[in-house]
Amino acid sequence: MTALLRYQAALLLRSQRWLPPLLLYAVLVAVGARAGDPVLDSLGYAAAALLPVAAWLARICATQEPPAARQVTAAAAGPARAHLAALLTASGGAALLGVAAGALVVAMSDWHSTGRQVRIDPLPMVLAALLAVAVCTLVGTAVGALCTWPLLRSPGWSVTLTALLALLAVVTTGSPARAVVWGLITGSRTGTVPVLVLPLAGAVGAAALAAAAACGLSSRRT
Repeated sequence: MTALLRYQAALLLRSQRWLPPLLLYAVLVAVGARAGDPVLDSLGYAAAALLPVAAWLARICATQEPPAARQVTAAAAGPARAHLAALLTASGGAALLGVAAGALVVAMSDWHSTGRQVRIDPLPMVLAALLAVAVCTLVGTAVGALCTWPLLRSPGWSVTLTALLALLAVVTTGSPARAVVWGLITGSRTGTVPVLVLPLAGAVGAAALAAAAACGLSSRRT
């Protein structure tokens, strides 16, 4: 698996297809998280913006190999393992973006509640930020895995459904991503850092199911 991950990461870096989602995320964070804003509010916004970027990266990594190269990789390592490596590469890239953005947000934001009455403790704040990045990365990867090859082959439908499901994942009640985003925003109002363990468990389950479906179907369609 390590060799597959290195291979998928090298393909992604050389293709430069990661530049558009990187620029999109940079613009979203720059617009929504300004210097001096309450830190938990800004972390919630940065986490929400990460979800569609993670979905976009999952689509890129799942389809970055030409069909002939995909056949060779599948023959050498197995189609399911090859597809899983692509999804893991996407989630790893999204997580790196989220951690970098989170560090920037923490550095430039105000470590107080929305009304500036309660100071936010740094250790729980950093832990909540990391958990929010993990949740939105996993949910975004799940969305991307379900909205591209091998489940969907039409680029038009793939892009449309990716955008729609990414939006629904952020705003729909019961979504792990919505839980962490609103947990951070609500915590900013009270000065209480939320505990995000349950949303993380839900995100892990959603990502595992989506990856299992995509990797299982890749074995049949490769």
